[in-house]
Amino acid sequence: MKNIIILLTVLLCGGFLRAQNVEFEKKNFTGKTDSLKIAKKNISQGDKLFEMGPYKYMQALESYSKANSFNPNNALLNYKMGRCYIISIQKEKAITHFEKALQLNPSVEFDLLYYAGNACQLNYQFEKAIDYFTQYQQQLGPKRLLDEKPRIENRIAECKRAKELMKKPLRLFIDNIGSQVNSVYPDYSPIINADESVMFFTSRRSNTTGGGIDKNDNGYYEDIYITNNTNNQWTAPVNPGKTLNSKVHDATVGISPDGQKLLIYKGENGGDIYECKLEGNEWTKPKQMSKSINTEYHECSASYSPDGKTLYFVSNKPGGFGKHDIYYVKKNAKGKWGQAINLGGSINTPFEEQSIFAHPDGKTIYFSSEGHNGMGGLDIYKSVSDNDKWSDPENIGYPINTPDNDVFFSVSASGKHAYYSSIRAEGYGEKDIYMITFLGNPKEIINNTEDNLLASTLQSQSEVVIEPSIQLKTNPVTILKGSIFDIETKLPLKASIQLSDNVKNEVIAEFESNSASGKYLVSLPSGKNYGLAIKSEGYLFLSENFDIPSNALYQEVIKDFGMSKIKVGVKVVLKNIFFDFDKASLRAESYSELSVLINLLNDNPLMKIEISGHTDNVGSAAYNQKLSESRAKAVVDYLISKNIVKSRLTFAGYGFSQAFTTNDTPEGRQMNRRTEFKITEK
Repeated sequence: MKNIIILLTVLLCGGFLRAQNVEFEKKNFTGKTDSLKIAKKNISQGDKLFEMGPYKYMQALESYSKANSFNPNNALLNYKMGRCYIISIQKEKAITHFEKALQLNPSVEFDLLYYAGNACQLNYQFEKAIDYFTQYQQQLGPKRLLDEKPRIENRIAECKRAKELMKKPLRLFIDNIGSQVNSVYPDYSPIINADESVMFFTSRRSNTTGGGIDKNDNGYYEDIYITNNTNNQWTAPVNPGKTLNSKVHDATVGISPDGQKLLIYKGENGGDIYECKLEGNEWTKPKQMSKSINTEYHECSASYSPDGKTLYFVSNKPGGFGKHDIYYVKKNAKGKWGQAINLGGSINTPFEEQSIFAHPDGKTIYFSSEGHNGMGGLDIYKSVSDNDKWSDPENIGYPINTPDNDVFFSVSASGKHAYYSSIRAEGYGEKDIYMITFLGNPKEIINNTEDNLLASTLQSQSEVVIEPSIQLKTNPVTILKGSIFDIETKLPLKASIQLSDNVKNEVIAEFESNSASGKYLVSLPSGKNYGLAIKSEGYLFLSENFDIPSNALYQEVIKDFGMSKIKVGVKVVLKNIFFDFDKASLRAESYSELSVLINLLNDNPLMKIEISGHTDNVGSAAYNQKLSESRAKAVVDYLISKNIVKSRLTFAGYGFSQAFTTNDTPEGRQMNRRTEFKITEK
């Protein structure tokens, strides 16, 4: 009796009593021959699906589950069921099956301990995960240990990091955007334009264009879908068809802030990036990006800078720091992409970097990485550029990041919302798209003791105040949007929008309005004095000035522009002509706008114009008349210095005799202080 007690004590101290592994053999199931045959057939069916890859695991699980109900005590079957559950939305069941396999036969598969650790990590059981990973590492031979030690140590570090991040959770809402968009199939890679009005995403649905299945993973080929934000509700997704989608993989990668250019991934030639443009209501045929971006290797993600002059992309070509690295290219003076440059060792690691997103603020990037001490799998990180030097990546925190793979992070220009794909228990499919709403600091609980509110209660009640959303910390952006149209017919116009830095006297970017709708959208990061010149063939250009201080908050400005055809008598206000206070000295900030006027005169060699100066009503009429005339003459003198023939130019000062609006307000007086030109001959 004493020996039996000692034996039981030893077994119990080992962690658990070893259960008996039961193989699917006749000797173990006397009298159940028919049921055994059915169970073995289910295992065979499951194995065929299991060997096809993860996209068939759920189907394999159906067959395995039937066999497991007949015999739940087979180590190998429990191992395979754990492998299936670990990629599902029921990850907690993976632990049950892996631990059952460990009880039955811990050596049934060499990586059983690793997967048991991984299952615990994914289910936030970090101490158990560390224990399993440690045991797995200890059982490895010298050669395998050399290969796998970095991976195991990274997993253990992830578990420790996760515990720290979870002590300081971010205050936010994470909401599934709903079954209107998400499906039972994988839905992921959401990308939005700057004002959050359009979303493109990728899905592997059964109605994929061409109806094909990828033999590598036995999932349906990827297709691109489009949904619109109408009254804060996402519309039913539309598959744009063969314009963007083909018989192979077509996936969303990036979008320009104005929504007029789309970057897509095609699974051809090893995987390359293509660009499409929205012309009217139709997308152009995808065009392969330059050879400085695409190579014979795998290019899988890309994002435009807000000015469109820089492209960030992901590639696993040789020469990087790890598996996939993040690179960037810049456009040269001729509009061609230059040489690709690795973003550097502060961003890239020996592990995976994926899913790059450049924020419309022009300074911030978000990307996914396995290598910056995250919570597990791919985590999302943020880095900010200061004089072309990137800050150390910052893990954006829990609960956005989880122990699972968190990728395809896209932030609205306002910083109030972000979108990403995640695998969560409440999802509709394997991956779903979620919206994140960032919240402010916690609000204090307000004790409300007014008897007439809760007359039947004797104790005071607490009322929780629901706080509004806040902006994620980025460089604030102003979104300028609206439509451009013919001022007489009101029909939409395709126009070019030239954006200049008035202080540096350089063109920052050029955009176009949509030819079908006339709509445009321009992203203006804070801290610059911007000049906008809007041009369309056969029309006089228009200008606008936006002086946005660095401490400006996010704002959306809606401004429509009616353009006039070139004809005698038409006037245009030059809104980016600046003079020193109380003087007629042209400031350098005026030169960008004047260059647009010079181009107009050069393109129309018979055109003659009058430059006119106008003031507010502060001061005497004589004083303002002289000042306005001197300022108009200063503009003419500058145009003559740039080889515009003097006989084509006249000038006049009108003082405050032709007020544009009231002089009773500071805003009105500012509008009245202006420089115009009028066509006198064409």
